[in-house]
Amino acid sequence: MEDNRIRVGITQGDVNGVGYEVILKTFSEPLMLELCTPIIYGSPKVAAYHRKSLDINASFSIVNSASEAAPNKLSVVNCSDDEVKVEFSKADPEAGKAALDALERAIEEYKQGLIDVIVTAPINKHTIQSETFDFPGHTEYIERKLGNGAKSLMILMKDDFRVALVTGHIPVSQIASTITKDLIKEKIAIFNKSLKQDFGIGRPRIAVLSLNPHAGDDGLLGKEEQEIISPALQEMNDEGVICYGPYAADGFMGSENYMHFDGILAMYHDQGLAPFKALAMDEGVNYTAGLPVIRTSPAHGTAYDIAGQGIASEDSFRKAVYVALDIFRNRCRDKEARVNPLRKQYYEKRDDSDKLKLDSIDDDM
Repeated sequence: MEDNRIRVGITQGDVNGVGYEVILKTFSEPLMLELCTPIIYGSPKVAAYHRKSLDINASFSIVNSASEAAPNKLSVVNCSDDEVKVEFSKADPEAGKAALDALERAIEEYKQGLIDVIVTAPINKHTIQSETFDFPGHTEYIERKLGNGAKSLMILMKDDFRVALVTGHIPVSQIASTITKDLIKEKIAIFNKSLKQDFGIGRPRIAVLSLNPHAGDDGLLGKEEQEIISPALQEMNDEGVICYGPYAADGFMGSENYMHFDGILAMYHDQGLAPFKALAMDEGVNYTAGLPVIRTSPAHGTAYDIAGQGIASEDSFRKAVYVALDIFRNRCRDKEARVNPLRKQYYEKRDDSDKLKLDSIDDDM
């Protein structure tokens, strides 16, 4: 009998952080192995070291590629010939290289159709830098490798609470000059499409935050709201996208206004992520929208401060797996629904005795 479970490619991330701990804890639960077929891209030796050091009751099989992964089992693909020494909480270039090796192998096997989605464990953005990786993070790298020219959108989410960003990993000093009307429209369009296709929302409602304090106070504290953000929202509304704002960011989350929208678009990284992580740190998920590939990750980082202690919560990583599975199924349903759309029906009425012929179709469809 053919196994139709979704094949989840998991990159090991930084081996000196909590990546393996949350991965192994997640798949120590038998139910998770019934939901999908997980494949870790990393090192069997490192996985075994973490399992023993942290006393995690999880078993896995060693395979050469995802094509050999069996259902109801956690599989590990060895991605490096080099011996990687685990030193908990240490920022080590060797750990960064191992993280990149795993990421590159997962991307290659995704291109070959061997895995369906990618879930990435946290990396150290400094130690992973190399001649082949000169990006601020996973998002930009995956956009370049698997985007096929499409632009990505970072969405942080927990259940129906979704926060996306106009600008991502850039210095604060560059934020204002980077934000343009076209960029805001581009991000709103990606967000709107993702909410429909990936989350099954028919008519998404998007709230857009302001850039300046108090939404600029009618130009007293900045003119970006009047000259850039508001015109962008008006043009998107004219195109049929339901978006509101710009809302002053300081009280938007605290007043629970976010609960009235399907998505919130923040102007910059900390404007969106600081309140999100305050409200949903433990179960938050990072989703890279707008690309052909489905990629998620936990909302936390390497957590060097607690690495090796066995106290890291796997909730965010488990949620990242759930979200990847849900989005994959939603995209399949969306694609299936569009295969044979209802055809236009028409007729030319000559007199009151004419009746509509339902078998008539428009040849131009």
